[in-house]
Amino acid sequence: MWPFLAVVLLAAGAFPALERRTGWRVFEFLPPIVLTYLVVMLLAVAGTWTATDAIREAQDAITTHALPALLFLLMVTCDLRAIVALGPRVLGVFACAMLSICAGLLLTFVLFRSALPADAAKIFAALNATWVGGTANLLAVKQAIGLPDSALASALLTDAVCYSLWVVALFATAPLAHAFDRWSGASRRVLAAGDTLERVEPVAMLCAPPPPADLPGVAPGQVLAWLGIALSVALGAQAVARALPGIAILSPTTITVLLATLAGLLVARTPLARMPGPAPIASSLLALIVAVMASKSDFSGLAAAPLFILCGLCALAIHAALLAGAAKLFKFDLALCGIASLAQIGGVASAPILAAAYRPALVPVAVLLALLGYILGTGVGLVMAPLLTSLAPAGGG
Repeated sequence: MWPFLAVVLLAAGAFPALERRTGWRVFEFLPPIVLTYLVVMLLAVAGTWTATDAIREAQDAITTHALPALLFLLMVTCDLRAIVALGPRVLGVFACAMLSICAGLLLTFVLFRSALPADAAKIFAALNATWVGGTANLLAVKQAIGLPDSALASALLTDAVCYSLWVVALFATAPLAHAFDRWSGASRRVLAAGDTLERVEPVAMLCAPPPPADLPGVAPGQVLAWLGIALSVALGAQAVARALPGIAILSPTTITVLLATLAGLLVARTPLARMPGPAPIASSLLALIVAVMASKSDFSGLAAAPLFILCGLCALAIHAALLAGAAKLFKFDLALCGIASLAQIGGVASAPILAAAYRPALVPVAVLLALLGYILGTGVGLVMAPLLTSLAPAGGG
């Protein structure tokens, strides 16, 4: 078992370290999390280790306990007060972007369902979770709805390829902002959003973004303390989920995920949240969980990846059309539409860059919207899963 863990840990840490060290352009198209999954999967298929009982127990234990701990740590970095301070107009743009993403995936599934494999509904639900939140939300939904490990590759590759193309599209349309705003009827004063941004900017730092990071200023004791707290919350959430009476639409795994998320949001309002460590530890746990899941998979999930990528591009096209229609209806400007879209599909690592291309004062807005996506992503995926499954062809999904 220990050689297996050594290989998985090395693979989980190598690509994030290479990204920060080298800045290779390949990471712009294939994020470290995707490369980690593919490399570990190749090692598993090549027979680098034998799936003994001890290894299977280790895989299950890490997946079961680390996932709720990861969600807890991610939520600790969020302060709902700062998000509420964005105001109804910005939150309205975010809601329209989120609903158009869901509608795009739903309509695409209906269009392609006859050509998609049996587990496509679950893959679409997991993809919906990551396109509203992030990879952690995808993994949470995967566990909650029982998506096979072999199907995870299609979801991750679709996310990576479509996200890369979507970033290019949003930056390419930035010079058209003036023409778009004139078409939509957006007010230039609304684009400036002076009052809102003055209220948001001072509290923006209450939310620490969770992208991969080093541990400057984080003492070893703080790392161990946060790990202990996160695992305790995970175990407590699992115990409560087992003790609750059965709920038809919520499995114990789903309840565990939701309780861990709620616990993180509550702790975010306490002085404990100011202790350094949650964000980089969460990034490390995320890489580890993806690597462990990859170690249980095979090549079977990759066969349908090109079709899912085509579906993803179709869903993004529908999302763009619906969001443009909402902009016309509610007089939204292109800057906020693009930021709200990328905050969900791209997350906190890319949305602030697009915001800065429009106006530096919009950067805190992008960070807060991305964090709101992390909060909502799991719930959206769990709601979409039964809806998509009900639309699957007879004998599928």
